[in-house]
Amino acid sequence: MSSLTHPGTTSAAFTRINARAADLLGIPKVAYANLLGMDPEHLEGDRYRPPAATNIRLWELMVTKAPWTEVTQLMMEQTVFGQLGVWDYLLTSAPTPIEGLRDATEFLVGVADAGSETMFVSQDDGEITLSHVNAADLSYTAASAIRAYALAIIRQRLGAALRKELVPVRVALATEAPRHHDALHALYGTRNIDFERPVSSITFHADDLQGPMPQFQPGLSAVLRRHAELTIAEAIPLHSWLDLFRIALKDAEAGHDGATLAATASRLSVSPRTLQRRLGEHGTTWTAEIEDMRRVKVTQLLNATDLSVDAIAQRNSYADARTLRRAVLRWTGHTPLALRQQTKPVT
Repeated sequence: MSSLTHPGTTSAAFTRINARAADLLGIPKVAYANLLGMDPEHLEGDRYRPPAATNIRLWELMVTKAPWTEVTQLMMEQTVFGQLGVWDYLLTSAPTPIEGLRDATEFLVGVADAGSETMFVSQDDGEITLSHVNAADLSYTAASAIRAYALAIIRQRLGAALRKELVPVRVALATEAPRHHDALHALYGTRNIDFERPVSSITFHADDLQGPMPQFQPGLSAVLRRHAELTIAEAIPLHSWLDLFRIALKDAEAGHDGATLAATASRLSVSPRTLQRRLGEHGTTWTAEIEDMRRVKVTQLLNATDLSVDAIAQRNSYADARTLRRAVLRWTGHTPLALRQQTKPVT
């Protein structure tokens, strides 16, 4: 799974956990409710991927209310097994714990912004180490909490799956040493924690991670990996207001009123005039967006179906087949027939 998939975004599941922890710390919702991705429609399902910047802002707000070590502990308490979706099961349902670690690192993008965060597994001298790389400065307290959480969730999930206390050999954190360590000792089950390391990592005895998983079922890991791939492929990343507009436009097209200016503006809770102004601020227009949506849909229908040009024109609100032909020629430099012949498989 490419680490460049949906860069700059994280899963809605992770954002929900962040928002719940922020609420428990007494942070007023007005401080984050208007962040992109916090709208209930985008937050409560797993179709959308909120911006990583939204999650980072939630962490920043939390570490103003409590020490970062306590924020990490609170986040762990809120991350009940299964809330991270298929990623939780990839980690804990593999034939062995080390294979689960490898699946979890491969599909890190399922829960995190894998464009800015990386995990990798190494093995040497009877030890297995999971490393977590995050490029933020050591003194950035929000990143300190995130790094500590990333390692703690791995230990907690594997220990629960193995039905035993999983004690690491050592832990390294790419953070400045906190004033108090008790919360970290409880999270990791050890006092052997080093700070100000270049990379955060947690190391286990190899023997602890090489035996069979108690709940392993043959073939399940392959099913979970395929499910993870499909979930990631079908996710809708949210980067800007324009992303939200295009989602609303597609939803309006599928609705009763169709892709009209009024219907789309209503879905965004703005007036048609305000919608047109916002589009102008983003360097586009209502007409250009409708044209682009039609272009994508028409070319897909030409390439993937045997529908006639007349039928495709009717489905996409063109006056007639001649109007559609002119549009396809303008978009591609080819007639609909020529475009179909180019994409037809050679037998």
